[in-house]
Amino acid sequence: MPVVQGMTRSIKYSVTAAFAVGVAALVLAACGGSNDDGNATAASSGSGSGIVSTESVDGMNVLVDTAGKTLYSANVEKGGMIRCTDGCTSFWKPLDATAKQSKAASADLGVKLGVVKRPDGAQQLTFKGKPLYTFTEEGSGELQGDGFTDDFQGTHFEWSAATSGGGSGSGGSNSSSGYSSPY
Repeated sequence: MPVVQGMTRSIKYSVTAAFAVGVAALVLAACGGSNDDGNATAASSGSGSGIVSTESVDGMNVLVDTAGKTLYSANVEKGGMIRCTDGCTSFWKPLDATAKQSKAASADLGVKLGVVKRPDGAQQLTFKGKPLYTFTEEGSGELQGDGFTDDFQGTHFEWSAATSGGGSGSGGSNSSSGYSSPY
């Protein structure tokens, strides 16, 4: 289990936030009910449709998931090399997608999306060849993971927001000592 260092958020906040997200998901699911073969997505205030869209967060045009959570990638995973596994995915949740969803979102947004197979067999959405994740410590419309650093299983990660204007985020003010992991 990862050891958290340099974090200012409390476990109570994380549990409360997780509970609130779960309740919101239930409410959204209850409001559904169309004949879309189970492929309903939450509305986003940005452009795009399907599994990913764009939204302006803290002055940056970023890719977001259907819940409006900012998507991140790490250079250490360039070329689709999955290194965020096990304990890493408890903080950085992979964005699952099919090739068909990737192609549709690419066409809608005019960006280069794809998929890569994870070690567990799931397919994960990529942006410019880098797997995409949400940061479990933030909610929709937030940009706290940009520039965040952590280490898992001997691999150092520096996370950048996936920006629709080209590449990754600023790597700005949120750098920290991050997490250390015994894995």
